[in-house]
Amino acid sequence: MSDILLSAFLLSLVLLGIHSFFGLEIIRRGIIFTDLAIGQMAALGAAISLLFWDGKGLYPISLGTALAGGILIAEVSRKRPHPEAFIGLVYAFGLSGVVLLLSKSAHGMETFQRLTAADILFTPWHEIGKTAILYTGLGTFLFWSQRKTQGVVRDMLFFLTFAITVTSSVRLAGVLVVFALLLAPALIALKWYPKHALWTAWAIGTVINLLAIMASYQLDFPTGYAIVFFQAMSAILSHAWKRKPLHPPLRGG
Repeated sequence: MSDILLSAFLLSLVLLGIHSFFGLEIIRRGIIFTDLAIGQMAALGAAISLLFWDGKGLYPISLGTALAGGILIAEVSRKRPHPEAFIGLVYAFGLSGVVLLLSKSAHGMETFQRLTAADILFTPWHEIGKTAILYTGLGTFLFWSQRKTQGVVRDMLFFLTFAITVTSSVRLAGVLVVFALLLAPALIALKWYPKHALWTAWAIGTVINLLAIMASYQLDFPTGYAIVFFQAMSAILSHAWKRKPLHPPLRGG
């Protein structure tokens, strides 16, 4: 039991580590559904691979569709008005494509559920290790590129790195889990401790992930959906809560 919970918890930490950074940046840019759209494009690539080639070449095909979505979104976000409408349509295109393709598969619904929110309790240890190494490299590159570049180069590198990250995350955890880990801890952190937002997002996200995984195991809930539920519920309650000022206003007279 402890090994199963530990592997799921470690994977959730690996995902949280890099997605919290992306989440803070995406919220600040005001393009909230970017992760969902690129993640769904990655899922579309996975569905194409599963249907036509029995899963062979799943990662490169999934990465290709995610990169295409990331490049389009980066270009539109820079030069076109109303980027959120375009991003929403990219998501709708990816989702409908997945459903249409998997409707022709004998295990379509099972595959769709896995691409949406996977059960991370049984993720192999070597997959967690490979993902941790990959994200460490991507995070280092992202940290450097966001400080050494600017303009269109900076934006393109951000979205390309984001697409690579999301492709790997969707393969392991599913689109909704990635979306929840990207936005929920970042949103809570920006409201309560914006000066230390990244550290706060990591700390809060870790606690929520641990509670979600323990609840899913004890109550026999799907782990992926439990993480999505706990993360989303925490962010909703936190955002709805009216924060009191640190110091009450002075009364005159």
